[in-house]
Amino acid sequence: MVAMAEALVDFHCHLDLFPDFEELVRECDAAGLYTLAVTTTPRAWRRNHNLASATRHVRAALGLHPQLVADHGDEIALFEALLPETRYVGEVGLDAGPAHFRSLERQREVFRRVLVACASAGDKVLSVHSVRAATLVLDMVEAHLPRGRSNVVLHWFSGSKAEARRAVDLGCWFSINAAMMQSDRMSAIVRTVVPIDRILTETDGPFAREGDDAARPADVGRATSMLASSFGIPEGEMAKRIRTNLAALVS
Repeated sequence: MVAMAEALVDFHCHLDLFPDFEELVRECDAAGLYTLAVTTTPRAWRRNHNLASATRHVRAALGLHPQLVADHGDEIALFEALLPETRYVGEVGLDAGPAHFRSLERQREVFRRVLVACASAGDKVLSVHSVRAATLVLDMVEAHLPRGRSNVVLHWFSGSKAEARRAVDLGCWFSINAAMMQSDRMSAIVRTVVPIDRILTETDGPFAREGDDAARPADVGRATSMLASSFGIPEGEMAKRIRTNLAALVS
């Protein structure tokens, strides 16, 4: 496992859903662990931002989670109002899974407004959810977010090899967690389709698990280790590549 001294990257974690949220922010910063604290509604962003802005290594992303659009879709207006205050956007996107399919049209309208706002503002970094909706997400990115206006990072991508190739062609990045690398199908897609210089790591804690517990940012070393094994390079080199990728993404 890569040592914490290697400055790991957790580019998608719901820090504010942990009971020790404030302590976890301080813990990530003290460890030099680059962490993107995604939010699920615009109303949650301010508290995250206020805590993260006092750190060097944690940033807060402004989100409107597709799974919450049925009840919180009206907060898109607040999202648009807050967007000038942040460079980071997430969690946003589409979820066409059985539990959320009924709200898909509303999700599409909300996501369209997110993309249009980011295209207009420019220089945003988006962490995007695409469960059972990779083609729809890519269609909307292509239609509403011209390449070069902002960057899309596909979080916990679960689409097909063809969809992954299309995402690469559209300039998308990918944040990879340990659960993805445990799937033979997904690990093969990552290894054979996704350029190594478009890869970041994530935990998606507390939704992802690390044994019997919720995955925490420090657990992202397992994804780094699994990626290193998949690409056949030392763990330390993989960690450095991911940090270099992060620097390229946000530069």
